[in-house]
Amino acid sequence: MFVRSIVIPVLAVAGVCLAGYTVMKQNRPVVPAQPVAQPASPPYADRIAGAGLVEASTQNIAIGTQIAGVVSRVDVKAGDRVKAGQPLFTIDDRPYRAELMVREAAVRSADAALAKLKAMPRAEDVPPAEARVSEMRASLSDMREQLAIMESIEDKRAVSRDDMVRRRFAVPTAEARLAEAEANLALLKAGAWAPELAVAQANVDAARAQVEQVKTDIERLTVKAPVDGTVMQCNVRVGEFAQAGALSTPLVLFGDLSTMHVRVDIDENDAWRLSTSARATAYVRGNASISTALTFVRLEPYVVPKKSLTGESTERVDTRVLQVLYAFDPKGLPIYVGQQMDVYIEDSGKGGTPPETPKPAAASGA
Repeated sequence: MFVRSIVIPVLAVAGVCLAGYTVMKQNRPVVPAQPVAQPASPPYADRIAGAGLVEASTQNIAIGTQIAGVVSRVDVKAGDRVKAGQPLFTIDDRPYRAELMVREAAVRSADAALAKLKAMPRAEDVPPAEARVSEMRASLSDMREQLAIMESIEDKRAVSRDDMVRRRFAVPTAEARLAEAEANLALLKAGAWAPELAVAQANVDAARAQVEQVKTDIERLTVKAPVDGTVMQCNVRVGEFAQAGALSTPLVLFGDLSTMHVRVDIDENDAWRLSTSARATAYVRGNASISTALTFVRLEPYVVPKKSLTGESTERVDTRVLQVLYAFDPKGLPIYVGQQMDVYIEDSGKGGTPPETPKPAAASGA
């Protein structure tokens, strides 16, 4: 009886009060959250807005290696300012040094073979050849003398026919042997044959070219800075294996930061309004008080799919953009490569300035 008359009504009243409190609390207006940083105010009454991405004036150079291998030395670190041609890192060159020794030995062998041909004939080889000629001449004289004696015998029966035939054939045989000895002597004194010298010289040139090839490979193992600039990232360490070719994460990210560029994405709907002579200003995201005037560098006359997103609710993600590059002096500004900026370009209302079309080259021989 107590439960029905007291507890249940109290619980019902408490439930009604709780429901009313919940409804009142949920119907309160939601206070919008304050932004972390106030957005920049457009400096121009009529303007074109775009999101900009800061990059080096040389563009961001992803440096790799042409020859894969284990890194033996790293000469720079992130933030270093280097000159063109200064080493960045080096691949282990011991296998190439060993191959270079083999190639240099091949050059010495080819040089020796060429020198041997050029030094022919040897002074020691001529006297034996001359003695051979003298021997053949003496033998020929002896054969002729014996044949003359036999032919001078009046009584032909004193000499057999077979003996006479052998004496007669012995003379041309001795003459042929003398001619052979004289030809061998002349060949020896003439030295090396010109085509043989040419072949030997070609072998020397080929061996030296192989040495230069190995030296070039050794030089390529040391990756050097292509231009004056700053190391923005160094993703290579001593002992690591460096892959050759294009990598998703470059071994060294490099560029000239003395002057920076900002690559601005202009919506394709606003591209026709862009004028290359219009003023432009960029603001640092997160601090609208930091801004810099921009100088037009160039535009890339090819509209590409948009990649950089601002996060605004009105932004279209399926649009295409025209990329325009502006330059600015980064001295005294806390601006870094890869940072996004809000860019405003003045709209003069006269429409855009189309890129110049290169004139066709004149036909040669006209």
